[in-house]
Amino acid sequence: MFGPLRKRDSVVKILNSSLYDLPAPANLSVLWNFGSLLGLCLVVQIVTGFVLSLHYTAHVNMSFDSVIHVVRDVNNGWLFRAMHANGASLFFVCAYFHIGRGLYYGSYKSRMVWNVGVILLFLLMATAFLGYVLPWGQMSYWGATVITKLVTAVPYVGEMLLYWIWGGYTVCNATLVRFYSFHFLLPFVMIVFSVLHLFYLHEEGANNPLGVSADSLLVRFHPFYTYKDVVGFFILFFGLLLLVCFWPDLLGNVNNWVPADPMKTPLQIEPEWYFLFAYSILRSIPNKSGGASALVVSVLILFIIPSLHTGQFRSNSFYPLGQFGFWGLIVVWSGLTWIGACPVQDPYDLLGCIFTFLYFFFIMLIPLSQGLWDWLIK
Repeated sequence: MFGPLRKRDSVVKILNSSLYDLPAPANLSVLWNFGSLLGLCLVVQIVTGFVLSLHYTAHVNMSFDSVIHVVRDVNNGWLFRAMHANGASLFFVCAYFHIGRGLYYGSYKSRMVWNVGVILLFLLMATAFLGYVLPWGQMSYWGATVITKLVTAVPYVGEMLLYWIWGGYTVCNATLVRFYSFHFLLPFVMIVFSVLHLFYLHEEGANNPLGVSADSLLVRFHPFYTYKDVVGFFILFFGLLLLVCFWPDLLGNVNNWVPADPMKTPLQIEPEWYFLFAYSILRSIPNKSGGASALVVSVLILFIIPSLHTGQFRSNSFYPLGQFGFWGLIVVWSGLTWIGACPVQDPYDLLGCIFTFLYFFFIMLIPLSQGLWDWLIK
């Protein structure tokens, strides 16, 4: 009965064609697991975030105490809070691996799939930033103050936008309430774009490690890849529980366990680790408008990668220059992340400028070098 039903019923038929009988290339590697892992991370964040919202109070005088109350007094509150905080880090780990795989194997050639994915990255960054402000610790307050002031770099309307974001003339209670509302809303917007992302993926077909047409060798998504995804789920969840139970503050900033004090500026203001590369790019340019523009472009540049592709093949498996650009980008991105946690002084300032230039150089070299390699081997 199940066989005919999944192909006859209109609703079940959609699910069947998306999860069960979906044709997939037979040579997908473990790197293709990160898409489903991102879906699991989103579910974990929504569930744990909802539980935390039942006890959180969005008020400058009570938000920090409400977080402490969750950790100390609520049954298993420490678990949900640690899962939510560390789940955000794992979310970005999976996202960066997913983007890296797309860059290396040329998945950006599926333009609509790629563009919707970049929009999802922006939504993820916005959601993470808004959530980081909610505990109202020292890093939360000053991070919100520094980052929101960047909108004043927008000509003519920058100051007006800043006051709208703040809900006043400084970071205040209205700011916290607005951030809380948008932090609660954006994950559901991400669900909509995730469905759209999957829709375009199923329309255009999945890429594969060789980057060539796999129409002659396709397998059903179930059971060939559902079992692999389940294994990935267990590994990710085990890693998350390992962090939560043994090193819950490993990826956080200890200064955020100090209540926000507008009258005391921390010696060094730094964001969470997954924003450090962008923070390094921001501070490597002394001009505020230039730094803010470079920060935005460091992510926006992903939109133009498909237009820069010049090779006959999709995958960098066939392009040594593209592989050099990709691994150079990985090294530079790691360097920017390290520099972002270092003091604003020499030699880190100079290294930040060099790595910022190399970041944009390598990310454009990946697609542009492919046409050059095709020309050289003719």
